Amino acid sequence: MNVRDAKALRVAALATPTDLKPNAVRDISGALNILLADVFVLYLKTKNFHWHVSGPHFRDYHLLLDEQAEQIFATTDPIAERVRKLGGTTLRSVGQIGRLQRVLDNDADFVTPLDMLAELRDDNKQLVANLRETHGLCDEQGDVATASLLEVWIDEAERRTWFLFEAARHAESPR
Repeated sequence: MNVRDAKALRVAALATPTDLKPNAVRDISGALNILLADVFVLYLKTKNFHWHVSGPHFRDYHLLLDEQAEQIFATTDPIAERVRKLGGTTLRSVGQIGRLQRVLDNDADFVTPLDMLAELRDDNKQLVANLRETHGLCDEQGDVATASLLEVWIDEAERRTWFLFEAARHAESPR
């Protein structure tokens, strides 16, 4: 067996059967992998802020961010498994996440609690837009199963956006 044959066998072993056209598998898998990278980054940023939040609303923000991080992380496996169900391949490394991510990291030594909430609100709002864009691609390609999953994740991200907005708004207003 030569190198070319060995490479073909490795690729063939991952070729999950699907009725979607190859370009649909490529495009939807690519879009889902970018979303997956964003979700991993948003998860880590949310946990970062959960670990480092401080101030008079510490308990409320700490618990809110932990709850949101759990919800975000819970989407990672279904996204990756959807890519595989379609016949695509998914993320393999932190380096690949770094190359694909659109959500920006925050490595600051200190971030105020209200800035944390605002940044995560904006990141979740952008994630909603990216989820909707991917939903449109799925509609174009007739992938109703992925579109259905995306609808749930859109709703969850909208709820996170709303909670972050309200938490920051009420913290800013005089009592």
